[in-house]
Amino acid sequence: MAVDAGSAPPPVVEIVSPVRGKPVVSGGWHDDEMVRLLRPFTRAVTYTRWLHLFIAVVWPTMWWFLDNTRMYLAAVPLAFAGLVPAMRTVEGLQAGPLLLGQRHDAKDPDIVAAPSVTWGDRWRTVLWLECRLILGSAVAFLTIQLPMLTGDLAGAARGGTPDPATFVQVPGHHWWYALLVPLPVIALGAAVVLAGSLVTLVARRLLGPSPSQRLAALEERTEQLLERTRIARELHDSIGHALTIAVVQAGAARAAGDAEFTDRALVAIEETGRAALEDLERVLGVLRESGRPVSSRPTLTDADRLLESARASGAKVDAELSGPVEKVPGPVSREGYRILQESLTNVVRHAGAVPVTVRIEVADDTLALEVRNPLTAEIPGPGRGSGLRGIRERAALLGGRARTGPSEGDWQVHVELPLS
Repeated sequence: MAVDAGSAPPPVVEIVSPVRGKPVVSGGWHDDEMVRLLRPFTRAVTYTRWLHLFIAVVWPTMWWFLDNTRMYLAAVPLAFAGLVPAMRTVEGLQAGPLLLGQRHDAKDPDIVAAPSVTWGDRWRTVLWLECRLILGSAVAFLTIQLPMLTGDLAGAARGGTPDPATFVQVPGHHWWYALLVPLPVIALGAAVVLAGSLVTLVARRLLGPSPSQRLAALEERTEQLLERTRIARELHDSIGHALTIAVVQAGAARAAGDAEFTDRALVAIEETGRAALEDLERVLGVLRESGRPVSSRPTLTDADRLLESARASGAKVDAELSGPVEKVPGPVSREGYRILQESLTNVVRHAGAVPVTVRIEVADDTLALEVRNPLTAEIPGPGRGSGLRGIRERAALLGGRARTGPSEGDWQVHVELPLS
């Protein structure tokens, strides 16, 4: 049977989205598109931005009482106000919460509430005030005129007389004006959303951190990361050393089955654990009190404690020290102690009871530290292991250099640190 093509409804084609699995109706809007268009009007920040733009016309309104024929002159004293350093603080306190919902104590603010420091900050504040004045005046004008136009359209559709104060006059009286009533309201909503997004973008650029402020924040963040890395090294070296000695001593005591040897092992474990607790307390003290000095950390003058701990674990340590170790600068001496500690820990952990040669030489401008032991299959290769990486990082931090790896049949850690 034939069907009249003119009377039959057009076919509706459903296409299943491969991404979301939802039907998309061709020739019409999907529900998601409608939700996306209406979403800005469900967010509080849209209306706080509207309020922020309205605040911008307070000054022109005050100027109107002085000279209502030349309102544009209101921009001149506003420019001079932008040169006042405190004005940037005032604008930041307004723009941050109203445009972004930003807290005043935000850690990394997009809009800074701080006085102008440089002339660049002052001129950016001036430009911001003028841009805000223009956008605010435009939005305020539309906020007043478009609802009036809506009323005129509705009145003209009923045969009424338009308001003479309306900027756009509606000619004549036609019933079909009622179909145009929603258009000014829609235009006002679009203008508010677009102007709010534009003023927020301008505020990020002109009231955001200056290049000097960004650099200062980056330097502070870098210092924090370096401090965290240093603390991680401290915990790795001290606690790792103590646990290694404790495990080795406990295993040796169990294997020996000798009461006297077990007593010596327990004493060594006790001393090592006590030293680790002291180191842990120092690190935690730095974490709790940022201003606490770190001079109480162990230095190379305390190296005997490390040597005795290694000897108690079975290693045959031959130590040779030359030069005035007590005169080594504090940072170099402290890092040298940690390097020696990590080197001996690796020997005990990976090589066991083997001969170890330790050489510490203090020259006029260099501290040389070397630890050698017979190479075994258990020693990690060059560049591997967080402890070896920490040794190289410590040396590089002080402008020195470190070599770790096989050397003439031995495993070698050789570090040179400048004393100046």
